Amino acid sequence: MGSNAVDDLIEASSGVHYSGFHMEQPRTPEIEQPTTSIDDSFHKQPFIIGVAGGAASGKTTVCDLIIEQLRDQRVVLVNQDSFYHTLTPEELTKVHEYNFDHPDAFDTEKLLRVVEELKQGQAVDIPKYDFKSYKNDVFPLRRVNPSDVIILEGILIFHDPRVRDLMNMKIFVDTDADVRLARRIRRDTAEKGRDISMVLDQYSKFVKAAFDDFILPTKKYADVIIPRGGDNHVAIDLIVQHIRTKLGQHDLCKIYPNLYVIQSTFQIRGMHTLIRDGHTTKHDFVFYADRLIRLVVEHGLGHLPFTEKQVLTPTGSVYSGVDFCKRLCGVSVIRSGESMENALRACCKGIKIGKILIHREGDNGQQLIYEKLPLDIAERHVLLLDPILGTGNSAVQAISLLLKKGVPESNILFLNLISAPQGVHVVCKRFPRIKIVTSEIEIGLNDDFRVIPGMGEFGDRYFGTDDD
Repeated sequence: MGSNAVDDLIEASSGVHYSGFHMEQPRTPEIEQPTTSIDDSFHKQPFIIGVAGGAASGKTTVCDLIIEQLRDQRVVLVNQDSFYHTLTPEELTKVHEYNFDHPDAFDTEKLLRVVEELKQGQAVDIPKYDFKSYKNDVFPLRRVNPSDVIILEGILIFHDPRVRDLMNMKIFVDTDADVRLARRIRRDTAEKGRDISMVLDQYSKFVKAAFDDFILPTKKYADVIIPRGGDNHVAIDLIVQHIRTKLGQHDLCKIYPNLYVIQSTFQIRGMHTLIRDGHTTKHDFVFYADRLIRLVVEHGLGHLPFTEKQVLTPTGSVYSGVDFCKRLCGVSVIRSGESMENALRACCKGIKIGKILIHREGDNGQQLIYEKLPLDIAERHVLLLDPILGTGNSAVQAISLLLKKGVPESNILFLNLISAPQGVHVVCKRFPRIKIVTSEIEIGLNDDFRVIPGMGEFGDRYFGTDDD
C-alpha cells in the first residue's frame, strides 16, 4: 500500500465527504461501577444524531436505513416537521404567501423541550402536523419513549445552535436541486393534496431562496456530508459502522470522566483499518501507527496544566496565550510502549523517558522485571506509554509502581491506541484520578484475553519480529 492508501480507502465508491466528527461527551459525576457491566441505576444519556438537508433530499430515507441497520439499538426518529406552528386564521387566508421553509415557521422552543425530556429518560408526546389544514392538533399525538439513539431530522435542524449543541453527530444529505424539485412535486401532489402549479409557485417564491439563505449555510456544521442521499448505501454503511463504534465509546466516556477518546474522523478510521489489516506491510503499519500515536500524544498533552503567558508579536501587538507544562516525563512499558517514544520526543523537545518491563505469564501472572525512571519523577507529570490496554493488569502494575515512586495519581496520563472495555473498567475504578487517552474503544477480549478486533501483537508488527 502506498502513502495514499487511506484516501483511496475512504473515497472508493462511497463519495461520502468528511468534515470532522465532534464526539466529545459531557462529563458526568464519578460513580461507582462494576468492572464488567454498566450499573442499571446509571441513566444512560441517548446518542443524538442530526440529519439535515434540503426538502426532498432523501433525509427520511437515510434515517430509515440507519434505523434499520441499528435494529439492535432502541432508536427513535423525531421530525422537525412535527413542530410547525399552527397557522392563525389570518395566515390561513394568505397561506400561499406563507414560507414553510423559514426558521420562524417552526416551534423550536417546543422541539428543545421534547429533546431535553427524552434526554432525561422521560416519555414524550409529539404532534403530527396536518399539511392540509395547517394545524398540529388534528391527529392523535405520537407517544415516544426514551431510547438509546435519537435521530433529529429536518431541513433546518442545524439552524439553531441550541439544537446543534445537543447532537453527538451531524449528517447533511446533499442532493442535486433538480432531483429535489422532482421529488417535491411527486410528494406534495400525492401526500399533501396540492396541484403542480401551486408546488412550482411555492418553490420559486420560497423554497429555493430559503435553501440558499438558511439551509445550505448549515452544511458547514455537518460532521458528514452524504451525496445522493438514500441511494448512497456505501456511505450509509460506513456511517452506521462509525455510529456503532461511537455508541460503545459514548457509554464508557459517560461512566468515567477520566477517559478521553480522541475526536474520530474517517481519516482516523481509515488509518485504523490499515493497521488492523493482517496483510498490511511492516512499512505501512509503522507509518500509519506513528501517525495515530502522534495524534494520541498531542491530545494527551492537551490535558496537562498550563500557565497564562503574554508575548509580544513581530507586529508589536500583545498576544495572550499559555505556556507549556515544564515538569513532565514519559514512561514506556517495554516493549510495545517504546513505539510511542519518538512521537513524544517530537512533541516535547529533550523530554526524559523512563522504562518499565513487565513479564507476562497468562492473564494474572504479571511480574515486574525492570524499571529505570527519572530520579525526580515524583515532581513531574508522567505520560505512561503503552499502545494496547487489554485486561488492564499490566497497566495496574505500572501505575502502582509510579505511585510507589511518589507520583501523584492525578499527575499520570495513560496514553494508548486502543482500549478494551474490561481494561478501562479495571484501571479507571482502581485509579479514578488518572486520565486515559485512547483513539478507539474495542469490542472486548476473547477467551485468550486478546483484544478483539485488535491488531495482533503490536510490538512484533511494529518492530518486525513477527513470524512472517
